Amino acid sequence: MQRIPSTSDLALHRGRVPKIWQKEIESVLISETHLRTRVKELAAEITRDYAHSEPVVISLLNGSTMFMADLVRQIPLPIELDFVAASSYGTRTTPRRVRFTKKVSIDIRGREVLLLDDILDSGQTLWETRRQLRTLKPYRIKTCVLLDKPSRRIIRIGADYVGFTIPNLFVVGYGMDYAHQFRNLPFVGILCPELFSNEP
Repeated sequence: MQRIPSTSDLALHRGRVPKIWQKEIESVLISETHLRTRVKELAAEITRDYAHSEPVVISLLNGSTMFMADLVRQIPLPIELDFVAASSYGTRTTPRRVRFTKKVSIDIRGREVLLLDDILDSGQTLWETRRQLRTLKPYRIKTCVLLDKPSRRIIRIGADYVGFTIPNLFVVGYGMDYAHQFRNLPFVGILCPELFSNEP
């Protein structure tokens, strides 16, 4: 079983926010170096577990694209890549509904599937995506997330592979955005609260 870094471990992963982002990013939660190290560890675990198969890796757009690109380049196995896109809508006081805007194009019937996402918080998107994929009759679906935020969980669901477990912080970078910005940050940063504190 993989070791999941604890919240206290994250203190070791912090770094200095580059000057260009200091007005928007409160602090670096996980540095570029620690992201690279942990992704390499995850890839080794996945390579070991899928050593005798040819899995289909399905990435949830758009947040997981950087994570996916770095991860699969570290997996020396014959794999196929595909993508799904899901959008959720609702309010902070009502359940969010998941709508798929892109579905898989590869036939996954009887295949090993590894579903990737950037962050597991409420669990609704990952749960609904996995449910939809199961209707396509794969042999098995495992899930891999870069970040797990268990304090936000609404649906009882976990991931088979987890990069980092984090507290309830608003994070951006390494593919994750706020208002379509900050995806290109090479680290995971904590967004300054004043940028989103007035949202309904």
